Amino acid sequence: MKDIQIRRAGDHDFDSMWSIFSVHVSAGETYPFTTALTREAGHAYWLGPDVASFVATAGGSRVLGMYRLVSNQVGRGHHVANASYMVSPSAQGAGIGRLLGEHSLGEARKQGYLAMQFNYVVSTNTAAVRLWKKLGFSIVGTLPKAYRHKHLGYVDAYVMYQLLKDPDYWPTVDA
Repeated sequence: MKDIQIRRAGDHDFDSMWSIFSVHVSAGETYPFTTALTREAGHAYWLGPDVASFVATAGGSRVLGMYRLVSNQVGRGHHVANASYMVSPSAQGAGIGRLLGEHSLGEARKQGYLAMQFNYVVSTNTAAVRLWKKLGFSIVGTLPKAYRHKHLGYVDAYVMYQLLKDPDYWPTVDA
């Protein structure tokens, strides 16, 4: 994938990000959001104050996909990252998801996270499940019929997890 860069997302990217986000939300196949989600709520989700978002671009401008990186929990769960990813339908199948996944794992390590957890991977999103397994994630739980798929009805969702650093070398914790 020549000429693909991944960089921090900014407000100037949001129109493109919103277009990609809207397509996935409208499809009703992979994300729990409904089309009632406002543009402002979408902006907060992708570019809010505690969110680190990144975009994959072609030629430095055209947004092909994006991911967001946040803490999965607060306080005593803050060492585990959570991420969400979307690829433009016009760029699917070109390896953009893999590039974003690899970048997010590196970024999570750089930010000091010790593990990463996906709380809600729709089981019928087989491309994503396959990719996350290739990148080292394991399914650690199944949420039976937890997702209301637009076309298939109620389907399972997975919780997926990966340690980013050997726990034997994790920092000591306070009481």
